Amino acid sequence: MGLSEASGQDIQQGRVPPQGRLLRRDLFPGESFQPFQVGASARRRDTQALLPVTQTMELRNRDYHVERPLMNQQQLEELGHRTLATRTYQWRTWFQCSRARARALLFQYLPVLSWLPRYPLRDWLLGDLLAGLSVAIMQLPQGLAYALLAGLPPVFGLYSSFYPVFVYFLFGTSRHISVGTFAVMSVMVGSVTESLAPDENFLQGVNATVDEVTRDHVRVQLASTLSVLVGLFQVGLGLVRFGFVVTYLSEPLVRGYTTAASVQVFVSQLKYVFGLQLNSHSGPLSLIYTVLEVCSLLPRSVVGTVVTALVSGVVLVLLKLLSDKLHRYLPMPIPGELLTLIGATGISYGVGLKSRFGVDVVGDIPAGLLPPAAPSPQLFASLVGYAFTIAVVGFAIAISLGKIFALRHGYRVDSNQVAGAVSSLFILIIIVKLGELFRDLPKAVLAAAIIVNLKGMLKQFTDIPSLWKSNQMDLLIWLVTFVATILLNLDIGLAIAIVFSLLLVVFRTQLPRYSVLGQVPDTDIYQDVAEYSEAREVPGVKVFRSSATMYFANAELYSDALKKRCGVDVDHLISKKKKWLRKQEQKLKRMQKTLQKQTASSEGTSVSVQVNTNITDVESNNVDDSMARQASAGNELEDTTVSGQEDAKAANGSTLKALGLPQPHFHSLVLDLGALSFVDTVCIKSLKNIFRDFREIEVEVYMAACHAPVVSQLEAGHFFDASITKRHLFASVHDAVLFALQHPRSSPASPVSTTKL
Repeated sequence: MGLSEASGQDIQQGRVPPQGRLLRRDLFPGESFQPFQVGASARRRDTQALLPVTQTMELRNRDYHVERPLMNQQQLEELGHRTLATRTYQWRTWFQCSRARARALLFQYLPVLSWLPRYPLRDWLLGDLLAGLSVAIMQLPQGLAYALLAGLPPVFGLYSSFYPVFVYFLFGTSRHISVGTFAVMSVMVGSVTESLAPDENFLQGVNATVDEVTRDHVRVQLASTLSVLVGLFQVGLGLVRFGFVVTYLSEPLVRGYTTAASVQVFVSQLKYVFGLQLNSHSGPLSLIYTVLEVCSLLPRSVVGTVVTALVSGVVLVLLKLLSDKLHRYLPMPIPGELLTLIGATGISYGVGLKSRFGVDVVGDIPAGLLPPAAPSPQLFASLVGYAFTIAVVGFAIAISLGKIFALRHGYRVDSNQVAGAVSSLFILIIIVKLGELFRDLPKAVLAAAIIVNLKGMLKQFTDIPSLWKSNQMDLLIWLVTFVATILLNLDIGLAIAIVFSLLLVVFRTQLPRYSVLGQVPDTDIYQDVAEYSEAREVPGVKVFRSSATMYFANAELYSDALKKRCGVDVDHLISKKKKWLRKQEQKLKRMQKTLQKQTASSEGTSVSVQVNTNITDVESNNVDDSMARQASAGNELEDTTVSGQEDAKAANGSTLKALGLPQPHFHSLVLDLGALSFVDTVCIKSLKNIFRDFREIEVEVYMAACHAPVVSQLEAGHFFDASITKRHLFASVHDAVLFALQHPRSSPASPVSTTKL
């Protein structure tokens, strides 16, 4: 048994048609050759006449010819020498100890040791210095601004722009992510600090002013303890390979979530834009309550603060537009945020915005780094739930962004260049020496910078019309994620979004597209007859396909759709047939009972005759006549009973035609199982029921195009037996159709000699 392929030399010498290749296979012992033909036929000219000339030429140049026997699963396994793949248990490698494994683990968890010795100084150093400087310029205003989102003094935003970046320089795996302050995380931390330490708890004096020093101290303690717990959770998530959660974060989900987060950030900055003192709101509907409170307090807005925010926002937008216009001629973008902050700080200091117009400013920014302090263990119990939620959200977002850049630039996220270290050094210089220069910076300017930088995420609202046109299911995920996050906050909103997207996947597999397939003329291709007008059903053979895998959630729907699309009421025919058989069985039982009664009566008369032997001849003659009549009746009943038994035997193997029931217009059913990715016990039982039901109505069932893992699962589930063998499973739909035409159920012993499709 072998496989030969025509070479290019054979084609050049004319032994093989130049438009294709000829594949031949040696026959199995005792196997007759049955051609599998694709390509030239009597109808090719008709088909090509419908096509443009150029397409006809292309089709002619792409023709190919294949000849091989029909191939069922058993023959395919013999030809391909199928062997079961050996299972590998990855957990066994976790406990192996060697020098190579220790080195690999070290490089895995400390990637800087892997890429730093190979760092090309001459090629990358200058670019990383410029990138680090630009990142630092961006991190300075963002750090100050996002500290307000977290409800903390601005200097802690600078701390968050230094430590994480330097740590990620050592342990990071993405070359493009710059770790630091992030709006979504800042909002989530702020919701915790403001809910556990609201302004109402720090009111003092007759005017009920807020003791900001005490409040900030408590909130810093809460935020630092929360950060430690979040870090511990994220280390644990990394060790258990929690990155799989990103699999369930589709792009519509992430974009809807970040859009809702941008709305949360926008609303949180309104109090700084209007100079209002708001109550702290947390939990579901907190965003709605905040918006309502802002609207009710608008008459109390500080005019100087509103003007400062508007002017700063306009200046920042103009600088960004100018940077976009001149980006081709500039080595780096114009640092609009930094220039705005410097200008606003100078104007505030020179004009006296705080003293003259009541504009709230950042205040004192201590120089240098604070000494490290241990977190408060007493707060662990109240923060552990918040910490886990923030850890999961932060982990998922970081991995998602890292994979986006990895796909865009072609590397695997599992080292960050020196740009992270450069930016952290610049931030360190600002913290130690330059931070105190920004104490007169208005908070309204920071709020304006935050709002302007939300432009990119707010533009994601344009996803709604585009998704409406392209994929309405993705639009549904986007909208549910957005609404849930807006109404229920970031943590609960993300959980609901993930659960909803998973349920939607299940729902979509429950409602796949079911199709009856027909053959495309002159090909071995079978397509949906509802979509392809030229596709024709093969007479006597019904081909059925589902666009999704069959499992416990849709197995019953699959069976129902199959029976409906076949155009035959299978259950009704089976019910009628069984009802007729029951009637025949009951009729036979009644006949048997009557025969038994008549036989008993006949035996009693015979005894009477023997006892009364001395009775007159007249009586004897009467008895003889009676016995004759009884014997005649018994013989007739016996004949009727035998006839009934023969009828019952015929009924057990009777055909629908003999029973007067309508017959299906096809003798074979082919199930295209190419969409199956796995099977479960419910699927196996459903397939067995399909075989049983259609055989009851005299239709033979075949399967086609099963993948090797699915075949292995069918074997493990004991699907194949004496009645359903691998000879009922074929390599392709065309194989199954040809076999069904050559072996109709009505005459399985008389195969068609040659079949051309």
